[in-house]
Amino acid sequence: MPAVNNKIRKRNSLQDKKTKLRFVDLQKNKVSEDTNKLFPVFLKLENLNTLIIGGGSVGLEKLTAILKNSPEANVTLVAPAIREEILLLAEQYPNIQLIQRNFQSSDLANNDVVISAANNKELNSVIREESKKNKILINVADTPDLCDFYLSSVVHKGSIKLAISTNGKSPTIAKRLREFLDKTIPDELENALDNLVKIRSKLNGNFSEKVKTLNKITSVLVENMPTGVPETTVKKESAWRVVKFQKLPKSLVFAFLILLTMISGHLLFQNISFDLLKKSFDGIIYSLDPAFHWYLLVGFAAQLIDGALGMAYGVSATTFLLALGYPPTIISASVHTSEVFTCGASGLFHLKFGNEAESFLRIYLYLE
Repeated sequence: MPAVNNKIRKRNSLQDKKTKLRFVDLQKNKVSEDTNKLFPVFLKLENLNTLIIGGGSVGLEKLTAILKNSPEANVTLVAPAIREEILLLAEQYPNIQLIQRNFQSSDLANNDVVISAANNKELNSVIREESKKNKILINVADTPDLCDFYLSSVVHKGSIKLAISTNGKSPTIAKRLREFLDKTIPDELENALDNLVKIRSKLNGNFSEKVKTLNKITSVLVENMPTGVPETTVKKESAWRVVKFQKLPKSLVFAFLILLTMISGHLLFQNISFDLLKKSFDGIIYSLDPAFHWYLLVGFAAQLIDGALGMAYGVSATTFLLALGYPPTIISASVHTSEVFTCGASGLFHLKFGNEAESFLRIYLYLE
């Protein structure tokens, strides 16, 4: 019994600390005025009644967004003129009711959410006032000041749904963020979520213990990542090497490298004379075809132009060599050979730093 009581005391103490931390976070949020104060919430529209006023392009956009996220939502659309696309959607979804006439105050009855997509500012203001009288939440298209809520850009991956809000400032930014996250988040994340649900159903203990166990399981996704390095560009192996290397003092590493260089230089030049080195070097230089020196000089100049003006290496090198009178076949062979080696070297470095997948590099080498 004393052991059980101690566990209960520790658990209560931990909960008190967490409560205090949440309170501190709330106090910090009060300091910042220029922040998004919207409260995020996901609605079960199939249990509510939604009214859309307007049958034009904006009304179609709002209706499509609702059906895409809640295909079983109960929607009533009122407008004197209704687009053909909306008529086709009404045929596909029996939960959509269309009323082709002007808006009336009685249309608000028995509705929980109102979206005004009318192309009329005065009508939007009237709908807003009537909705407030009936205590109904309303969204007025392209008029943030009249809105009780905003329709967010949504990233949808199976059971995972992320809503993005810019506090009504820029729908375009929200759209671009949605496109970025939609491409970044893998579709296989749904499988991982299903597996975690299965694991959670087999765990014993209370909610807190289950959360701790799941945190341990998912911690493998972020462990071994060194600080200051983007997670997407570091593999576990390289991260382990970085962490291990950082344990050694940098001064000791530099001292060792300097000592190694001094010893190697001493052993090399003690047994090899400078005259022998000069003769060997001169023999290699004079034995080369003079055209090689031109290739080397032109390649160096082409790289300088490439860096200064942004011209392609192949274009500038080919131009120089043609001007010197070399045959096009020889020029093509030399340029393509150098580019193959250059691309291969850069590809290996990109692979080393995790900027490209190994499978992609294999395909590239195969094509080369």
